[in-house]
Amino acid sequence: MNYIEVVVITADELNASLLMDEMADAGFESFVETDQGFSAYIPEKDFSEAKLKAFQYFLPGTMGISWKMVPEQNWNAEWEKNFEPVIVDDFCSIRAPFHDPIPNMKYEIVIEPKMSFGTGHHETTSNMIRLMSAMDLKGKNVLDMGCGTAVLAILAGMMGAEAITAIDNDEWAYNNGIENIERNNLNNVTIMLGDASLLENFPAESFDVVLANINRNILLRDMEAYARVLKQGGILLLSGFYSSDRPMIVEHCKQFSITEERFITLNDWVALASTKKIPS
Repeated sequence: MNYIEVVVITADELNASLLMDEMADAGFESFVETDQGFSAYIPEKDFSEAKLKAFQYFLPGTMGISWKMVPEQNWNAEWEKNFEPVIVDDFCSIRAPFHDPIPNMKYEIVIEPKMSFGTGHHETTSNMIRLMSAMDLKGKNVLDMGCGTAVLAILAGMMGAEAITAIDNDEWAYNNGIENIERNNLNNVTIMLGDASLLENFPAESFDVVLANINRNILLRDMEAYARVLKQGGILLLSGFYSSDRPMIVEHCKQFSITEERFITLNDWVALASTKKIPS
């Protein structure tokens, strides 16, 4: 499969984050930050110049935008060339097989860097990892929605979760997730290709913990499905939205008896931990 690389030049970090969020909603799958802005990638079959024009109102006059086709066989080499290890405090590191091990890490995840969201470089993924670092997952059943490279599912397995179900609707991410799960020698992670509709096949209250690092619109749309499969007293971790979106997310969760406990912010991206109330 060929991909289209869209190169955006901007010095405005907040504007860049807003634009990446909009592009993700429009089907762009991966983003790589650069010294001048960022590059975004979308399958050639899903690309149109009309999509770029739809983003024009996000572009200040000083911003440049261009695009080119990137053959798949060149993409992996380019991604590997630009892939740097991710270090989240002293809790977790994420590196490629061609990197040297990083000392003094509690957990080390090794992934093959391909075109899948969730390598840990984005603030949302690192925020989720920080929230997970404060949790005890031993013996828990965990659901990872929009799993991408399966980094969070893999970390949950390393932290002692009993069983993990990981779901993503992108075939590239699904295949990459399978490879990464095997690479990290985990046999208790099941990865599935699909979306929240798959949760209809699970009994109510199947999971102690639900992880969902996606984006605001999908979180709002699928919250009822997450709530149905989350046990009473279970924990829901959410990310993929901005500080300005948090009140809306928190209020929406309340409709399903899910109450915010804490949140963290990095570069205006938010991750929050909430608990499903136990009826009194």
